[in-house]
Amino acid sequence: MTTPERPAPVPAADRSPTEGPHLVWYASYGSNTDPQRLHHYIAGGRPPGATRGHPGCRDRTPPQASVPLALPGALYFATWSKLWSGGRAFYDPDAPGTTWAHAHLVTAEQFGDIAAQEMYRTPGSGPEIDLGSAIALGRLAIGPGRYETLVHPGFVAGVPVLTFTAPWHLADVPAVSPSAAYLRHLALGLRTAGAWEAAAVARYLAGAPGAAPWTAEAVAELVDERG
Repeated sequence: MTTPERPAPVPAADRSPTEGPHLVWYASYGSNTDPQRLHHYIAGGRPPGATRGHPGCRDRTPPQASVPLALPGALYFATWSKLWSGGRAFYDPDAPGTTWAHAHLVTAEQFGDIAAQEMYRTPGSGPEIDLGSAIALGRLAIGPGRYETLVHPGFVAGVPVLTFTAPWHLADVPAVSPSAAYLRHLALGLRTAGAWEAAAVARYLAGAPGAAPWTAEAVAELVDERG
């Protein structure tokens, strides 16, 4: 098994305005941990278990690489997703704990297009995201939406790590349990990352705030259903 890397943080004193990068590690902690699920965000189409499709990125090139990461902060489930008929995964970088992620090396444009689709917007229909400011500040709200707060926890191999989450904290919103189809993508994606055994993934997801009434045994069965 591979040991997940923890992004090297940048001290606040060393942060300074920077040009936007060409490549970023998109640290997915939700359904896009699964490369097959991410494929539909990049190439377009409707993933299995979802109620709607995605237009895809303007650049449909697959990620150049994918690695497991351990992000400081907590994973939790909240708000109702019409796409999945259940709770969504969110990341609270200020909460105690560690969030397991599958990071995908994509272009800055692709990252922006993925973020746009998370908010049900058409890629390229609005201004490009200022990733340089997000990296310089460590966190940047590009809007009030549930996935419009960018978080930059650090770098891996000199490339910035970025993800997006809600502007609130896990204690601020009611828990909403995820659907089986959604949770299956998370479990399969984390297994595919190559750093965690199936039993550990099941315990991790079942133990996240908002996951109840899912148990580790039930999560493990979801993965077994697809193999």
